[in-house]
Amino acid sequence: MASDGFFKPIQDDITSALVNTTKTSTQLANEDLAFQRSSNRSIAISLDKQASRLLRLAQGLTKAAVAGTDIPSPGLRDAEAVEDNWRSVVDVVDNLLEKTDACLDEYTGVIKRATTPQADTQSPAITARKQLPTKSFRAQNIPKPQLLFDRKTDNSETAVFEPLLRSKPHALVPLEESLAFSIAEDGVKRFRHPYEAEIEQSQCPPKTYLISDPIAFLPFESTTATFVDTIEGVTGMLADLKSAKEIAIDLEHHDTHSYIGLVSLMQISTREKDWVVDTLKPWREELQMLNEVFTDPAILKVFHGSTMDMIWLQRDLGLYVVGLFDTYHATVALGYPKHSLAFLLSKFANFNAQKKYQLADWRIRPLLPEMFDYARSDTHYLLHVYDNLRNELIEKSDLSQPDGNLVDYVLKKSKEEALQRYERHYYDAEGGTGPNGWCNMLIRTPALLTKEQFAVFRAIHEWRDKIARKEDENPHLVMPKHALFSIAREMPMDMPSLLGCSQPISIPMRLYAADLLEMIRHAKEAAVNGPELKDVLSSNTFIRGKRFSKEATALSQSSAVPRKSESAESLQYSTPQVRTGRSRFWGSLLSDSPFRRGDSGDLQGKFHLSLPLPQLTAEAVESTKAFDESAQEPAQTDSDLSSKNRVATNEESLAKDIFVIKELSGPRKRKSTDFEDERKAKKVQTSMQPPNDDTTAHDDDNGSEIKVDDVREQAIHDKAARKAQKKAQKNLLKEQWILERVASANDKADGKVRAEEVFDYANAPSVLHAKEDGGSRKGRKETFDPYTKSLDAPKAVKRTMKDVPGRSFTFKR
Repeated sequence: MASDGFFKPIQDDITSALVNTTKTSTQLANEDLAFQRSSNRSIAISLDKQASRLLRLAQGLTKAAVAGTDIPSPGLRDAEAVEDNWRSVVDVVDNLLEKTDACLDEYTGVIKRATTPQADTQSPAITARKQLPTKSFRAQNIPKPQLLFDRKTDNSETAVFEPLLRSKPHALVPLEESLAFSIAEDGVKRFRHPYEAEIEQSQCPPKTYLISDPIAFLPFESTTATFVDTIEGVTGMLADLKSAKEIAIDLEHHDTHSYIGLVSLMQISTREKDWVVDTLKPWREELQMLNEVFTDPAILKVFHGSTMDMIWLQRDLGLYVVGLFDTYHATVALGYPKHSLAFLLSKFANFNAQKKYQLADWRIRPLLPEMFDYARSDTHYLLHVYDNLRNELIEKSDLSQPDGNLVDYVLKKSKEEALQRYERHYYDAEGGTGPNGWCNMLIRTPALLTKEQFAVFRAIHEWRDKIARKEDENPHLVMPKHALFSIAREMPMDMPSLLGCSQPISIPMRLYAADLLEMIRHAKEAAVNGPELKDVLSSNTFIRGKRFSKEATALSQSSAVPRKSESAESLQYSTPQVRTGRSRFWGSLLSDSPFRRGDSGDLQGKFHLSLPLPQLTAEAVESTKAFDESAQEPAQTDSDLSSKNRVATNEESLAKDIFVIKELSGPRKRKSTDFEDERKAKKVQTSMQPPNDDTTAHDDDNGSEIKVDDVREQAIHDKAARKAQKKAQKNLLKEQWILERVASANDKADGKVRAEEVFDYANAPSVLHAKEDGGSRKGRKETFDPYTKSLDAPKAVKRTMKDVPGRSFTFKR
């Protein structure tokens, strides 16, 4: 749309085509198409063909229109689908019209977009959290700067990494001795850390242990940073750095279009100045002159999260750090809820960093203003943050404790970071070990693969690593993880199937697709005699608890020659015998069980676990042995003791025990008095009977035997006697009451009147001030209570314990 003369012919052509199409469709609708279709077969075929073509075109247009939006594409398979999804078609058209309207307004100048850098820096906190970098900030298809480096990138895994150091400022050990080989514990030759002795013996300036007022930082808006992209600029910057007491350093790294990654930018700040150094120049190794400052123990170097920075500096630039202070470890020592640099900048400098540029492609040259400001902000405030953290560390240190000095703790952790060494990435094709190995991928993304699929998966993973090394690309860029699993499951045997299940298709994938197909065929053929996935995982060191810590990762990357993974026999663990002959719950009850067949002591020879047990610690083994020894002693004594000895052993502990025996589904419970009478009646001296006689029972009190029939008859006799006694007492009381009534009636009939006693009013108690009698209130009229009826409300039924019918006895020894 360069000019109206270019746009006018296109507009006329589109308008003419639309008008003709509309007229033709209107004329066709007025005719009887159904009659023509039924009368002429050729017309029906032509109509169906044109209808299918129009539907395909409409489907393609709608898909193209909704690309990059949240609007779903309507499915237009036939004429009925058009009617069913007409509302979706309208939504697509409305979206296109809105976009067209906005574009026309921009073109005519009605709407103008604010593209100044100030608009982005005014509210960084709002945009940084919710927006990702635009496409112009992310990975770009630009020429690889590593192709122009004086030292070419070496992605091989057979050569040992040799430090790039050409001179050694502030050396305690000469450079020749520092670069000597050392034999590691695994028997692999490695170069020693060139500044190992200097880092271990370094002492930070005394000012680090003193509380002082934080030095205010210069305003970010009124100052600027110097972009260094020449050797002369590096020399001038070095002169200013030598006069500083503390400097702040940070790096920006790129690893999308590189196998091992590239240090793309380095930011350095003092109290007065900021520098942004371009580290992608062909002469990048000339930056080793900065070692005069970086290795000076009198100058404190402040980093945040320096774990990878130490690796990247020595790998790409040959730079080492002596006198490191990592603010990340300071946040850990102080127990901060967050440990990120953005949190520290917000807390101490009231600055909200735009972390969306952290994912930007830092190879872009020239740097965009937004990216330049973001890189500068990482170190501009870092020294002020260090001042506040140092003061807080000193205040919260407890010097009375051995490890109470928090400043020493941070410096110790910082030395450990500085002593890291870079080693080349080694690919273990057989065992899959290492941070980029196939075993790690399977653990992070579990998948059920057959024997053939597993063989194809391993072959594709190895092929991806080889292509990434050859083309100097990130393995995930060559083939994403989801595409790798998709090809492993589908196992395509032709080019269309391969390209169909490996979306998106990268450039290396297109270049080497034929080789990949041939490799898949060979992997399927070799899978016949290959291992199963579960067998490989069960014998792998990754599953057996050896997770990839920093040390394990370094070992996996440091081999000089390819090593085969350890076999299953070499990974056998000398697990102690932890099985006992006595169960903690069942005791020795199951020792002679008929269900136990054979000896189960040799567990390793009879059972193979897909996921083996973790390593047993020394404490667990000792506790198991102690239990086994304690369990064997009672097992031996129980087999030798008789029943009398066991009763004698437990007699004291059971002397005060009370226990109840209850017989369910029997007659109702009797009173304890009745049972005592019946029990006394049972104690009849009889002659000894055989123990298997059902008509006798033992008495525990004197050891004699009682006949069951005699006991039953005696109990019935006692019960009848008690009933007769109660009845006689009741009749006697009734006769006494009748005699008293008859006597009073005779007295009245004889006219005998008893003289009434004269009432003594002088000595009578007061009626108005009468005291309540604590005795019985029987016969007295109760006082009227007007609130009595208000309390007559329904009450809940009390919960009662339902007694199970039967017979129970309580014993006490």
